[in-house]
Amino acid sequence: MSLPKTMAAVLLTGHGGLEELEYRTDVPVPHPGRGEVLIQVAAAGINNTDVNTRIGWYSKASTSGTGEGGAAGVDAVESVDATWAGTALEFPRIQGADVCGRVVDVGEGVSRDRIGERVLVRTMLRTPVGHRPFECWTSGSECDGGSAQFTVAPSRETYAVRSDWSDEELAALPCAYSTAENMLHRAAVASERVLVTGASRGVGLAAVQLAKRRGATVVAVCSASKAADVLAGGADRTVDRDADLVDALGRATVDVVIDVVGGPRCAQLLDLLRPGGRYAVSGAVGGPIAEIDLRTLYLEDLALFGCTFQEDEVFENLIEYVERGEVRPVVSRTYPLAEIASAQEAFLTEGHIGKLVLVPPGPAA
Repeated sequence: MSLPKTMAAVLLTGHGGLEELEYRTDVPVPHPGRGEVLIQVAAAGINNTDVNTRIGWYSKASTSGTGEGGAAGVDAVESVDATWAGTALEFPRIQGADVCGRVVDVGEGVSRDRIGERVLVRTMLRTPVGHRPFECWTSGSECDGGSAQFTVAPSRETYAVRSDWSDEELAALPCAYSTAENMLHRAAVASERVLVTGASRGVGLAAVQLAKRRGATVVAVCSASKAADVLAGGADRTVDRDADLVDALGRATVDVVIDVVGGPRCAQLLDLLRPGGRYAVSGAVGGPIAEIDLRTLYLEDLALFGCTFQEDEVFENLIEYVERGEVRPVVSRTYPLAEIASAQEAFLTEGHIGKLVLVPPGPAA
């Protein structure tokens, strides 16, 4: 195909509110460097990391939940530590941790046989790009991501997918499902009782499906209005998110907690665990600050896992699950890329099930 010289993209111009998202149609199409592929983006999911990065929530100066400053931004952001890597973000940045599309060009050292492949890009990258020597970083944060018509990615991090899913469904996979699968992988979840918080949203609903795939009995925490949808997604039981979890389930009745919410209820989640239980966390939309009783931790021989870094097999396994039809995401709604601000506002209201997905315009003829 003949590639255009410019493209539509959303530029993040600084840390702050939705006004920092600038939709433009004159952004230069990137060129793939050595070991890279150029992808025409078909769809890109919306994730908490997009909002967190925009508002600078990863800074230790921020102590509130994502929702409290997700639209307007947060105060007292120290830009030097406001990213996953703990270094200042370079602006402008094209966000978008989820990339689904087709390879349309390749850089030096990459076989041209890759052109035409339908692909997903692993969210947690470990291939250095330019001068960035990070061990683990994300597209859309330390490098440009999928909120554009075209993006480049390391070839070794770009996986061909053979599936009859829609582009929008595939775009719901990389960030949410790899985060959930990584938590289950780290906690070695098997046929046991697992509790999942935030179970109606992207990562939580993915964790429900993936835990069931491992043979677990899943107790899902969600709002009462979404309980039927979460049960349809595979949960064996739901508990209202405003309930006292210990009263509802009893102490020491759960083998593993998969927590994507965080916040002050962390201590109660630990009380649910049986002796030798495991707690895995990869999110803190309910707030990054929690107080726990260390006696609960050591007297009950509990194991705590903070989950960001992903072994290669996590994403590779996900591709196999998709191709074998063992999981399937729920896409609640799609938005044109130009309506990214409205999409993020809807994301922050928590009124949807599963994922919201952005769709870039097709390239000009």
